[in-house]
Amino acid sequence: MIKRSLLISLLLVAGSLQAQTADNAKQIVETVCAACHGIDGNSALPENPKLAGQIPEYLYKQMRDYASIDGAPPARENAIMNAMIASLDDAGMRAVAEYFASQELKPEAAKSLETIELGQSIWRGGIAAKGVPACAACHGPAGAGMPAEYPRISGQFADYTFQQLKGFRDGIRANDPNEMMRMIALKMTDAEMKAVSDYAAGLR
Repeated sequence: MIKRSLLISLLLVAGSLQAQTADNAKQIVETVCAACHGIDGNSALPENPKLAGQIPEYLYKQMRDYASIDGAPPARENAIMNAMIASLDDAGMRAVAEYFASQELKPEAAKSLETIELGQSIWRGGIAAKGVPACAACHGPAGAGMPAEYPRISGQFADYTFQQLKGFRDGIRANDPNEMMRMIALKMTDAEMKAVSDYAAGLR
């Protein structure tokens, strides 16, 4: 009886802590994140990515990369994000990552019928002549991503995905594990990037 009572007490405490964490995350989102990414992680502007339904470990890594850890320069530089993340501690980052991951994505759609075949070909089979691997190999056939390094891309703004690919190619973004995306993006033209970005926006 005592063991049962203790177990119930522990479960109640755990539930209370989870609720406090969720409330804390929502408060952070409302004050720090919502203006750009939306309260539910569905940004209205293509320059700000949709975060709803994203892999939590990936979100946490990106927030850590925007932060200055032990005085070192951030691994990912963006004046706005660097300033916003500076106000969060590690627990706050984890809570926000879990919060956005739990939200339902309101996906975008593919808009370019002219490039749909090229985008599909790159997504499914890569560009063999250039040594570009299939996007699906890491991000999944439907673009859902694979924890924890490969993000969900399905339903993301095509413009945002394209800008990230360009950023990897041009050295503006350099926080990809083992320089994987930088090496891939170097082999792609703008037209190829735009085609696969638009195709990914329509994946479900």
